[in-house]
Amino acid sequence: MINLIFKALADPTRRQILRLLRERGMTASELAEHIKISQPTLSHHFAVLKKVELVRFRRDGPFIRYTFNSVPLKDAMAWLTEVLAEPGE
Repeated sequence: MINLIFKALADPTRRQILRLLRERGMTASELAEHIKISQPTLSHHFAVLKKVELVRFRRDGPFIRYTFNSVPLKDAMAWLTEVLAEPGE
């Protein structure tokens, strides 16, 4: 899963989506206004982010509201910390 998280984070548009969702939950339309991409392209990015659970979603009336989930990033950070630790620590 760590590899997929890093792959998801490699794309600058997905990083921008996560920055925006960190501030507040948004619908796909709201996000598309901020980052100026088409709905199909946004759907592709959401699929990647959902696969690694970096975004959560819930129905809000007729819309789907997306929110940022930091748990997978914390897992990736723990892995990085372990890899970067001095031998014997």
